[in-house]
Amino acid sequence: MIQIMEITNDHKIHTNRSIESLEMQPDNWYWIDFNQPKENEITHLDTKMQFHPLAIEDCIHSMQRPKLDYYDDYTFFVTHALNHNDLSKKEIDFFIGENYIVTFHFDDSQEINQVWNRMLQMTNFDKWDAYRVFYEVLDKVVDNYFPIVYEIEDELSEVEDNPNGETMDVLLDQLFDLRHQLLTLRHTINPVRDLFYRMLNSHHLEGIRERREYFADIYDHLVKLAEMVASNREITNDIRDNYLSMTSHQTNQVMKVLTIITSIFAPLTFIAGIYGMNFANMPELNWQYGYFIVLGAMAVMAVLMFVWFKRKGWFS
Repeated sequence: MIQIMEITNDHKIHTNRSIESLEMQPDNWYWIDFNQPKENEITHLDTKMQFHPLAIEDCIHSMQRPKLDYYDDYTFFVTHALNHNDLSKKEIDFFIGENYIVTFHFDDSQEINQVWNRMLQMTNFDKWDAYRVFYEVLDKVVDNYFPIVYEIEDELSEVEDNPNGETMDVLLDQLFDLRHQLLTLRHTINPVRDLFYRMLNSHHLEGIRERREYFADIYDHLVKLAEMVASNREITNDIRDNYLSMTSHQTNQVMKVLTIITSIFAPLTFIAGIYGMNFANMPELNWQYGYFIVLGAMAVMAVLMFVWFKRKGWFS
């Protein structure tokens, strides 16, 4: 579907134009939105808008890295939004010329819908142009990153506190899932942050220089998000190391108990083995109280070894 919004020089808005009949007037500016376009609609990027084939190819083959490319009379931008449910990336492409902005996206974009609906309710467009639309959409895209990061932080806090008493295997599974989500966020946020850095330091984008403080504010948000993601990944490292240390400590405690038991029973097993040999002329075999004497000696030996281990601090 192709939606067209025309803002006239007397601040009137028209949305009933079709791409086939569109004749751009130099005094007006336009927002053309390619929302989940079909093949026959995509061809208008070439035939009607006459964009460069490489830029059109970047639109069609989605999941390009966020970037900007300069062309003769327009600039091409690639950005990424995030699906809140599964953290999948949604590419949004922008073509910005002197009096128009073209947005292209294969997935329905709530950010674009919000800005579009807001403009339909407005009556004054004095301070609006193509770059104002660009700013508003990107501001919504970046703002929608924050709830995802905050939700991951809450889940991470839950894993750290473990209020439900989950086993370490379950907690580690949750922890590695959160690390994977944070990695996805890093691969999304950092390239968009780099794109904004390039935009703010470009000498070719007059529309951005005129609104530098606004785009710089979005860049600050992206820097904050990148730091939050990096900090949370460090926290996951700490939690993982703590869990592994606790597991190792518990294993060592079990091994220590087993070692003590083995150490106590080793000499007792030695004595039992001696008297279990089937030799006819073994001494002490004919003692009347030999059985009880040996059992007593074994008991005394076990008690003495237990006391000795305890004094050496093996049970602490």
